Amino acid sequence: MSRLQCQFYISRRLTFKSDVDVVYAERGGTQDEVKYSPAECTGTKKKRIEGNPDEKYISTSYIERQNLTMRMSMRRFTRLTNAFSMKMENHCYAIALHFVYYNYCRIHKSLRVTPAMEAGLTKDIMEIEDIIRLIKN
Repeated sequence: MSRLQCQFYISRRLTFKSDVDVVYAERGGTQDEVKYSPAECTGTKKKRIEGNPDEKYISTSYIERQNLTMRMSMRRFTRLTNAFSMKMENHCYAIALHFVYYNYCRIHKSLRVTPAMEAGLTKDIMEIEDIIRLIKN
C-alpha cells in the first residue's frame, strides 16, 4: 500500500467508521501518439475493497466527474499552469478548502441545496466567513 493509499484509508476510516463501500474500478486503454487525445477504452476491471457495494453504482464516471470539477475549480490541477504550490502542505490546504466550499457553501443545481444539506450534515448554507472561523479555531 502506498503512502497516499494509506492516508486515504486512515482518513476514510476516521470519517465514515465502517459505513462505507469502497470499490477499485480501473479503465484500460491505449494511448495514440497524439499528445492530448483521450485514450481508447479497451475494458474495465472492478474489485471490491471494503463494504457491500451495489454493482449498478460501480463506475469510473463518479470519480472522473469529481476530477473534472477539481480541475475546473482549482487552477493548480489544470495542464500547463503557473498556479502551483511550492509546499505539499499548502497544496493539501487548497484541496481541503475546495472541498469544504464545494460541499458546504455551493448550492448544486441538481440538488438545489449543498451536498452537506442533502446528506443531513447541516441545515444551513455556510458562508466563507464560517470557513474562516473554523480555520481560526
